[in-house]
Amino acid sequence: MENQAFEEENDDLFEHHRIVADPGQAPLRIDKFLMDRIANSTRSKIQSGIADGFVEVNGEKVKSNYKVKPADVITVSMPEPPRDTDVVPENIPLNIVYEDEHLLVVNKEAGMVVHPAYQNWSGTLVNALTYHFQNLPEMQGNEGRPGLVHRIDKDTSGLLVIAKTETAMNGLAKQFFDHSIERTYYALVWGVPKEEKGTIDINLGRSLKDRRVTVAYEDPEIGRHAITHYEILKDLRYVSLIKCNLETGRTHQIRAHMKHLGHPLFNDATYGGDKLLKGTQFSKYKSFVDNCFKIIPRQALHAKSLGFIHPVTKKTMQFDSELPQDFTEVIEKWEHYVQYN
Repeated sequence: MENQAFEEENDDLFEHHRIVADPGQAPLRIDKFLMDRIANSTRSKIQSGIADGFVEVNGEKVKSNYKVKPADVITVSMPEPPRDTDVVPENIPLNIVYEDEHLLVVNKEAGMVVHPAYQNWSGTLVNALTYHFQNLPEMQGNEGRPGLVHRIDKDTSGLLVIAKTETAMNGLAKQFFDHSIERTYYALVWGVPKEEKGTIDINLGRSLKDRRVTVAYEDPEIGRHAITHYEILKDLRYVSLIKCNLETGRTHQIRAHMKHLGHPLFNDATYGGDKLLKGTQFSKYKSFVDNCFKIIPRQALHAKSLGFIHPVTKKTMQFDSELPQDFTEVIEKWEHYVQYN
């Protein structure tokens, strides 16, 4: 999910499972084959792993409908090495905007990794959560990430809901699965989309060239279904402020979808937005853009609002957050530039 995104720092994959099919193995779809052999796995999770290129047979990537044959060597690799799932509690302040006995909503600042992973074992939101709260639940198959039911990127700021009880976790997880959670993001993108409102409906999956990057696939058999609804809020000629609503939640969804649309997020280095993509090559303008990059040294993306049904009280919960200072400052700079140039 964009709310489920990883910020990987290397291209390597680390082998987690290596399975050799028996000499008498009858032909069997690989997703079913792996379900029987990997603990805490589900067919959908395995299928998404296959789509993301994490599963190979005899050194080659395959699709979910590949039939396993005798003596096939199946490897399952991930971007992070196998590791003990113990999380070290750390006394890191949390910006809690709501809390009750079942859940809490936090406003994550840009730069904070959500959960421990390769090269980021400490200083994460989860390290902070385990310090401030005891006995947070964990989703099955998601060990080492207590309280989490969704995620946002390291350099994306904004709202996250955290489960404090098993009941809350199960109820929230179902709403994410059903796509009934309301998630609104604000993004500053290069250029101005042709349509004031639109829907981007195209599969997303990991790039085969660089697994840190999510790319769009026209082939419906590749990647995972992803839908983003967008609306232009401010047309600033060279850039635009847009509102995005996620119907699905894939890794880097908004960042990859906007790149596919031809409007990468402002200063998004992973998707090419850290270059001058619109406007002139005059030194005055280039200097202005560079100054804007310095103001917001990250992708201009903020998880602004979050809405869901409370899993216990069944009340409608709606939360909104202010744009962080770096975001508002760069918008004001562009507004001033467009007005006087």
